[in-house]
Amino acid sequence: MRRGSLPTVQNPLAKRLLPLAYALVVMVAFILMLTWITLQVQTALAGFLNGESVWSKAQKQATVDLLNYATTGDAADYADFQRNLAALNAFRSARDQVLSGNFNYASVEDELRRSHALPVAIPSVIFMLDHFANAPYMKEAMQLWRSTDSSIAELQAIARDLHATYATGLLPEPEKIRQRDRINQINAFIQPRSNQFSQSIANGAVAIGRVLFFCVLFAAAVAFVLWLLMARRLLARIRGSEERYRLLFDSAPDAIVMVDENSGVVVDANRTASTWTGRELQDLLGVEYNGLFEQGIARKGSSGSGELRGNDGSSRPVETQTSMTSWGEQVVRQAIIRDISERVESDRARRVAAEALASIAEGVIIADAERQVLSLNTAATQLTGFTTERLAGMRLDATRIMADGGPLPAAIWDEVVATHHWSGEVLSRRNDGSVYAEELSISTIRDAEQRVLHYVAVFNDVSADKANRNRLEHLAAHDALTGLANRSEFQRHCETAIEFAARDRSAVAVLFIDLDAFKFVNDSYSHAAGDRLLKQVAERITRQLGESDVAGRIGGDEFTVLLPRLAIREDAATLAGRLLATLSEPFHVDDYEIVVSASIGIAGYPLDGEDAKTLIANADAAMYTAKTEERNAWRFYVPMMQADARHRMLLATELRQALQNREFRLAFQPSIEMSSGRIVAVEALLRWQHPERGEVMPGEFIPIAESIGLIHRIDEWVMHEACAQIHAWDEEDMPRIRVAINVSARWFGHPGFAESVRHALLVNAVAPERVVLEITEGAMLSLGEGTEHTMRALQSLGIGVAIDDFGTGYASMAYLKLPAVAYLKIDRSFISGLPGSSNDAAITTAMLAMASSLGLTTIAEGIETEAQHEFLLNAGCAEGQGYLYAYPLPPTALERMLRPKRQPGNTKLKLVPPVRS
Repeated sequence: MRRGSLPTVQNPLAKRLLPLAYALVVMVAFILMLTWITLQVQTALAGFLNGESVWSKAQKQATVDLLNYATTGDAADYADFQRNLAALNAFRSARDQVLSGNFNYASVEDELRRSHALPVAIPSVIFMLDHFANAPYMKEAMQLWRSTDSSIAELQAIARDLHATYATGLLPEPEKIRQRDRINQINAFIQPRSNQFSQSIANGAVAIGRVLFFCVLFAAAVAFVLWLLMARRLLARIRGSEERYRLLFDSAPDAIVMVDENSGVVVDANRTASTWTGRELQDLLGVEYNGLFEQGIARKGSSGSGELRGNDGSSRPVETQTSMTSWGEQVVRQAIIRDISERVESDRARRVAAEALASIAEGVIIADAERQVLSLNTAATQLTGFTTERLAGMRLDATRIMADGGPLPAAIWDEVVATHHWSGEVLSRRNDGSVYAEELSISTIRDAEQRVLHYVAVFNDVSADKANRNRLEHLAAHDALTGLANRSEFQRHCETAIEFAARDRSAVAVLFIDLDAFKFVNDSYSHAAGDRLLKQVAERITRQLGESDVAGRIGGDEFTVLLPRLAIREDAATLAGRLLATLSEPFHVDDYEIVVSASIGIAGYPLDGEDAKTLIANADAAMYTAKTEERNAWRFYVPMMQADARHRMLLATELRQALQNREFRLAFQPSIEMSSGRIVAVEALLRWQHPERGEVMPGEFIPIAESIGLIHRIDEWVMHEACAQIHAWDEEDMPRIRVAINVSARWFGHPGFAESVRHALLVNAVAPERVVLEITEGAMLSLGEGTEHTMRALQSLGIGVAIDDFGTGYASMAYLKLPAVAYLKIDRSFISGLPGSSNDAAITTAMLAMASSLGLTTIAEGIETEAQHEFLLNAGCAEGQGYLYAYPLPPTALERMLRPKRQPGNTKLKLVPPVRS
């Protein structure tokens, strides 16, 4: 492109200031013209002054010459007088001609030349006389000049008289004097007027000079002010134009960058470019233009698209349009950079929408305003088997019917038109003729006038979802393990049965079934085996039920049975008997044969309650009574059972207060050395001294404490109280006997158990060997893998462990090898039959032999006769405990037993005599 053909971005400043320069030239020319005029006027004044000077000099010289001529009569003086008089007459002639207003310029000019005026000043004299004769000062001077005309004429007459006299002879002296006096008088008249004339001319020249000076100054000032105003307006126009240009430039929504074509660097940019690039304008100037973009921008001199780089590392998609232009003498490229983020995002959104429509899992069908199918996505084809070509021209509702088999009603389409949307479940036919449940949603696409253009149907096969929903609904209402109704579902069935019975005047019975000793199944065979056992229990219960009966599992090993439409409550006893019989039969779980029993409570409507919750609660109370009194039995509910339940709840409340009120105490039952009869240990036994009921035995409140989670705190209290008692006995110098402390499984399995024991010993300054912890076989079994860890912790503390109730049938011999196990307590169930029962004798002897081989100290519980004592002594039992030796005693009574009468120097304990019956 030729430079001359390039468009310009803006006019150069010099060109835009050209009118101001022209105005300056005009102003200077105007001032010069005024100055020239002033000079001309001054020249004219100078010429006029020169003429005045010549006239004044001529009249003065003429007077002098005439005086001399009157005195001497010298012809030379007379000639000089005539010459000066001629000059005066010439001036006067020129003056009169000019002032007449009608004169011959050449004639006046000749007259002035004859008056000996300077040739240069002649035009000025004529000009002044012609134009300024009546001007201030000039008018006065003219009057003074004319007033001397008669005097000059009189001098001329005197000169003629003198010349005529001297021509005839000498002038008498008196005449000379008289003539001289006349000349002097005339001169006296002319001289002041001549001086005033000169003064007036001079003053006029000064005044005109001042006027001209101020006129020139004023004109120059006016011209300068006008030029300044013009310059101000022009600059303001330029500045306004620049500001408007800059405002438009900076406020443009697109980034605009001016790039030098030769160097390729930025020479100007607008605010948008500064914002997008994150750089100040001064930082953009001089930057390489192509360096503003990521890779992929079009090359220099062309338009294209790319990524504009931000100073913070971000970028935005842009497109550029460039054009060549001239910026004065500089050729620049104007680059307009437009943000196309929205377009890119819109294109991306359209692509995503198209891809989403094609890949969406739901089927999508687009139909026209007449509901005829236009297109469908891939999912729709996969769901229905129909292709776009197969459905083209078919109505959207042609392959769909309602769940009742009828066509889609017109109300659906009315709702779609009115509310823009409808959704519901329909039955849809596939291309192969099969029908499936479909969740259908229909929406509309409308024009600006809200007229329906298209229908968009989104659908999905919900057959599997319906099946899953039904399954979830079943799981929500049934026990996951057994498939029986759960508590809420059973309660709902029960309420329905009660409502029917109330209308039918029949009875309803609820059976509450609880397995006996199920915990030992979990502890002995694992929880997985226990779950399999529960499933078999549920199956046996279900087999005994009638068509309208409902079985439920409400938790753990607790089952319920609903018997609706009974004549009387007692009719449920037959089913209860059958259930006890079938549940007492052996269960085969894995490779084990497990025998359990059940306890059943029965409550009926309307006798035992009028709502489901009451019936279930009363049946539960009846079950508890059956379990407590007999097990493997059933009981009908009676009101007293609920009183027992309330008693247990009250006891649980009071048990919580017992710890705070220090109502617990310890009793100590001695354990003797079988061979010597010495008291070598005591067992700390917990007692509750109730403020109203008196002493409450552990068998009554310990199960409640375990059920409400209070046993842990009670065990800790027993531990600290027993250690405190040991410390008190040591302070009183009592024999250093061993104290056995019973520990519950819950506390023994607690992570902080060993640390709590160590803290109790440390606080009370008790040696670890003074304490033995007793734990039952069942408790050790419930701990599982954590047992060995706890045993090692106790062994590191130096504390021995005694296994209590050994031989009751739930233990594993592996527990005897655990660390810290040092004592084996033989349960009283084996001791009570000694020595008469051969089985008890054989079992006891075997346990004593096994303990001896393992290095364990044996302790027999429940020794009540001398025969039992003798048998155990002969069988090798180390220690014994029972009523034969002592009952549980308070600390003071025990202290009296530990302080028998001593002989001097004898510190050994004497034999404790057996209690004789």
